[in-house]
Amino acid sequence: MTSSTRPEGVLSTGRLYCDIVMDGVSALPAPDSEVYASGVTLAAGGGAYITAAYLAAVGRPSGLAVVLPTASFAATIAEELAASGIDLSACPEPPAGSAPQLTVAIITGGDRAFVTHRAGAAVPDTLAAAIATGRYRHLHLGELATLAEAPGVVAMARGAGLTISVDCGWDTAVLARPDLCDLLRGVDVFLPNRAEAEALSRHAPLADYAPLVVIKDGPAGAEAIYGAQSLRRPSRATRVVDTVGAGDAFNAGFLDAWLTGANLSDCLDAGAGTAAMALARAGGARGLADMAAGRVGH
Repeated sequence: MTSSTRPEGVLSTGRLYCDIVMDGVSALPAPDSEVYASGVTLAAGGGAYITAAYLAAVGRPSGLAVVLPTASFAATIAEELAASGIDLSACPEPPAGSAPQLTVAIITGGDRAFVTHRAGAAVPDTLAAAIATGRYRHLHLGELATLAEAPGVVAMARGAGLTISVDCGWDTAVLARPDLCDLLRGVDVFLPNRAEAEALSRHAPLADYAPLVVIKDGPAGAEAIYGAQSLRRPSRATRVVDTVGAGDAFNAGFLDAWLTGANLSDCLDAGAGTAAMALARAGGARGLADMAAGRVGH
């Protein structure tokens, strides 16, 4: 394939959730007690979707291969999905009788806690056909648990000439596995946050997990580790409305720059820019039309 016909799209896969974001909560509830939120937002969620939405918003052709939510929850987020600019052609309906896939996010000050219900397969049967279209040059997995469930996607993507990135996501059982370096073999970019990186470092040096490991460290910025070298860049100052999805938004800005061949400093700064956009809005990727119109960060 010549450079003039090289695909520029990114295909994201993993689980799509309906997020119920409770904010303004004073503290997490103790057993047999109740607390109240000052606000609630219903939004499409999951790392695959949020990263795909921000990639589309910055102008990168973006596709999604996920199983859609069950009918009642699909209706809740249908308008958001339709307006996202993402190619949804590889997103099948769930099998009849499927359980809902939900995340309840509780925001307490600058902290957040999640309760999630997974259902069905992490990767739809449509993924192979989406890769085979030739429209994509990169595959992004929204959480490490997706790779643990479907490890064959790395070889599938590699065989089609795609580069690969994986977000981590907190999953106690997955982070405890001793074979994560083997599981991630063939991945180009691994993107844990600081807490996840600390858990991973108990098994092996972070540089062993992928040729490029990018650690998202909240207000402290982000750090890229490549071999024996590392590079740190600051976060971008912004008004914080909601921290849900900021790491996945960072992934989009970083990957968009990385795929253009930008230097690591510029890639980290691009990630900080899209993360700042996520922090300034309620819901991981709701209402990105303003960002798409201005191509923020570019």
